[in-house]
Amino acid sequence: MVKNFLFSKPEKKDFMTFEDSSREKKSVFKIIATDLGDEIFKKDYELKYAYVTGGMYRGVASKELVVRMGNAGMLSFLGAGGMDIEDVISDIKYIKKMLEPDKTFGLNLLPNPHHPDQTNELLQVCCEFGVRNIEVAAFTKIEKCLVKFKLNGVSKRNDGQIEIKNHLMVKQSRPEFANLFLYPAPEEIVNELLEENNITNEQAHLSRVIPLADDITVEADSAGHTDGGSAFALIPVFIRLREQAYQRNNLSKRVRIGAAGGIGTPEAVAAAFILGADYIVTGSINQCTSEAGTSEIVKSMLQEMEVNDTDYCPAGDMFEHGSKVQVVKRGVLFPARANRLFELYRQYNSLEEIDEKIIKQIESRYFMKNLKEIYQECKNYYQPEYIKFAESNPKQKMAAIFKWYFWNASHLALKGEKNYSENFQIFCGPALGAFNQYVKNTYFENWENRHVDEIGIMLMEKAAELLSMKFIDFTSKLNNTLN
Repeated sequence: MVKNFLFSKPEKKDFMTFEDSSREKKSVFKIIATDLGDEIFKKDYELKYAYVTGGMYRGVASKELVVRMGNAGMLSFLGAGGMDIEDVISDIKYIKKMLEPDKTFGLNLLPNPHHPDQTNELLQVCCEFGVRNIEVAAFTKIEKCLVKFKLNGVSKRNDGQIEIKNHLMVKQSRPEFANLFLYPAPEEIVNELLEENNITNEQAHLSRVIPLADDITVEADSAGHTDGGSAFALIPVFIRLREQAYQRNNLSKRVRIGAAGGIGTPEAVAAAFILGADYIVTGSINQCTSEAGTSEIVKSMLQEMEVNDTDYCPAGDMFEHGSKVQVVKRGVLFPARANRLFELYRQYNSLEEIDEKIIKQIESRYFMKNLKEIYQECKNYYQPEYIKFAESNPKQKMAAIFKWYFWNASHLALKGEKNYSENFQIFCGPALGAFNQYVKNTYFENWENRHVDEIGIMLMEKAAELLSMKFIDFTSKLNNTLN
């Protein structure tokens, strides 16, 4: 097992002097922010802190956010999901220009069932522009393009050590899917790539001893897509799965396990590291910052959020399956309306079966367009095969039109369409409510004063102080017991 930082032997500089209740001075172990997390993780990504910001959808994790984090010695992923390829390329060029030398960043990658080629296109863009770090989210199977990206960055150095240049950080909420990425790439996929001359013989050989993922982020109850899991239950399970994979396959390296979901206070940061996380990932708290790529009206709404101001509703991209996302409910009607659309979808087999009064209410209050206009937009977006299927399946046609509401609700929020604010879809978890309460009556209370790098450093430093004080308290009690 990897040593936990709490039990590593400290150097002399890591001791501090304090006075306990008896005023007697004692030397104790001091934990500082840069101590937290896995040292190899920080070395691989050239980071000062084991702190990551996730790639929030449609550029909410903006190019400005990525640059600010990278220059502060933390890792950030551009929110490429839902963005046009041209915009992604433009943002990558901006980031590479504005980042200081040797600073790190990455790109978030989401599967797009309606445009399956987009994943491969984005990875090709990453290879072309030298983007070495990918945050993979919502993948429930191993795609060949992911294996190709990872193995193209694998080689053996002159000293015999394996060098890995292309990194995959896989975000997962379910152990069975995470387990797919803890092991070497499937042999059949490796053989296909080799036959296609997309990898070398050496890379195929080395694939047998390296796990597909470099890091797996445990996604507990979070903003957006969520299974509502508990970090306290999930992180220990993922760590044990990691150890089993490492020992059974004689792998050349351990996969690092990170923590995401619900992290918005120093106490949550400290708890994640005590649970054994090698790094932490924040999300919700970052979209209420100056650098976030969303509208000012949304940031002002988020600033007022409390810990219970979120709700669950259907996910637009997985509407038919009933998958859930977590969104803001304070000041908006979106969650109730989204759930109402899903109820109608389950209850009826076509739009024609729904009462005309309900249809008109949906058109005027939810969509602000008639259904014919919306369906035409759907035909322009979806692949011809999907539209052909919808034309012969009235229930699928209804789903396509209802799913438009979710896309438009996100669009309205990102653009800050004030007159339609009741329909805003804002992905958010309770971590932001906890953060808002923590910074009440401080400099960080106003979102205009919130900068992602300053928040990250503050949370890490305060978490280190908390852990130091807990260690002091523990050793003091232990000394009293021994005496």
